[in-house]
Amino acid sequence: MTVESTLDTSELRDMVADTLDVESTALTDDVLLIEELGVDSVVALELAVTLEQRYGIRIPEEELVKLRTFTDIRELLSRKLSG
Repeated sequence: MTVESTLDTSELRDMVADTLDVESTALTDDVLLIEELGVDSVVALELAVTLEQRYGIRIPEEELVKLRTFTDIRELLSRKLSG
């Protein structure tokens, strides 16, 4: 099973949008989470916890602060899920 088959981008986008309290259509691949969507540190931490619980991974703070776009989130998950 490939990482892409285990990581459903549509499901991930919906989950992230729900956690950030934005419409999934607003969560484009390159929208800036902090600058354009107003994500603050509390919401970012909530997102990290949600992703950790859903995918059974760990996202250290030093990785969390590097997540600037939805693409960054998807790529981080792909790396972590591939081992």
